[in-house]
Amino acid sequence: MENSILFSAYNLSGLGLKNRMVMAPMTRSRSDNEANVATSLTAEYYEQRATAGLIISEGVPVSTKAVGYINVPGIYSDAQVEAWKLVTNAVHAKGGKIFAQLWHVGRLSHPDFHNGELPHAPSAINPNEKSYTINGFVDTVTPKEMTIEDIQQTILDFKNGAANALKAGFDGVEIHAANGYLFHQFFNGTSNHRTDNYGGSIENRTRILFETLNQMKEVIDMNKVGIRFNPSMHGFMGMTMDELTIPTFDYIIDRLNGYGLAYVHLTEPFAPVDHLPFAVTEVAKHFRPLYKGTLMINKGFTKETAIKVLENGDADLVAFGVPFIANPDLVKRFQIDAPLNQADQATFYTPGAKGYTDYPALD
Repeated sequence: MENSILFSAYNLSGLGLKNRMVMAPMTRSRSDNEANVATSLTAEYYEQRATAGLIISEGVPVSTKAVGYINVPGIYSDAQVEAWKLVTNAVHAKGGKIFAQLWHVGRLSHPDFHNGELPHAPSAINPNEKSYTINGFVDTVTPKEMTIEDIQQTILDFKNGAANALKAGFDGVEIHAANGYLFHQFFNGTSNHRTDNYGGSIENRTRILFETLNQMKEVIDMNKVGIRFNPSMHGFMGMTMDELTIPTFDYIIDRLNGYGLAYVHLTEPFAPVDHLPFAVTEVAKHFRPLYKGTLMINKGFTKETAIKVLENGDADLVAFGVPFIANPDLVKRFQIDAPLNQADQATFYTPGAKGYTDYPALD
């Protein structure tokens, strides 16, 4: 067994992680039931991967308005909370730790999910993307610009989601503020053209995040809350960077030092951004000096590159996505340099056990 920093224990806000390998949040669309609840199959999937230092669940919508993908388990109903207990109990029985990723997709949703009503967003600007609905891939529409009341309700939905996650037995929550979803839409000048307290200045465009945290404080300790960001995302999910994008994230990350969070979870660029004069090409390296707490990094890491980023001190934890889909025992495989199963992309979002719980472990 290899004795490298990747496999060393880590103290995450008093939560003892067995290693520094995190299973990244990944939509798997297995809740193909009317109530959008997690199932015993969901529990088996996460239980198989409980040797990760920490599991972050797939994105779980905090309300019906937050939904934007089919067959995704939510965390807004009593039935959903009960169903998640199957998952958290199974993971804990194997000595694992699991956070729930709280999610609102904003304008990336579609009327198909909302009885014909428009999805909500900071501004009425179509991202010109595709939405995956019960009718297959359909074009996104121009969303409804959220009223102040809509924003306040959404903040309360995240607060409720955090409370429900604790009831369901999760060890903490991660706010999904990345990848072109609702919070990211507020941060970005190309998706937020508001002229009220939630638009314009950097302080205004980030206001919803800090108001959400301040509400969540009433129901969950901040050291059980992580947040995910994708600062240099450009040309995906309707997101376009401009000269204020990185200063906006600098402001957010610096201000988060005062919150005592569990961690900040950053993603390296999805595609090269060297051609953009205002982009950051190495996200972990840029934000590490700014953030004093636990920093998690994600995007296409191998065992070797993960060890390097940890040894360089640019991150404390590394999140792996696709390798965990195909390798329930990824930690062990990395430890003994065993070959990896290859993931079958055709089954990433299809119902049933195939491509979900049937990947073989070494033993």
